[in-house]
Amino acid sequence: MKVGLIRCMQTEDMCPATTCFKVMNTKKLAFEGVEEDIEVVGVTTCGGCPGKKAVTRAAEMVRRGADTIVLASCITKGNPIGFPCPHAEQMKAAIEKKIGESIRMIDYTH
Repeated sequence: MKVGLIRCMQTEDMCPATTCFKVMNTKKLAFEGVEEDIEVVGVTTCGGCPGKKAVTRAAEMVRRGADTIVLASCITKGNPIGFPCPHAEQMKAAIEKKIGESIRMIDYTH
């Protein structure tokens, strides 16, 4: 699995994504059941609210080899600030439309 990770720009100052990387490395939570090796192709942010840049950034990571786009839990669950992105579902739908059905999408990490 070649992962492109998209994080919330609002939380990047307080979260270095260590838990996201840990669950990928240990194949826990969102990555439970993944049998192949997990390689991180790229890490970027959504670009700030309302997250429109996430669409082109996801497409670029796919162009660079990602076969899976992962929205970090800061977007979908609000970790660590307890405030999920109000644009998460719209962002996810736009990314899925842009990258197509052949690319796997995971909508949280931990």
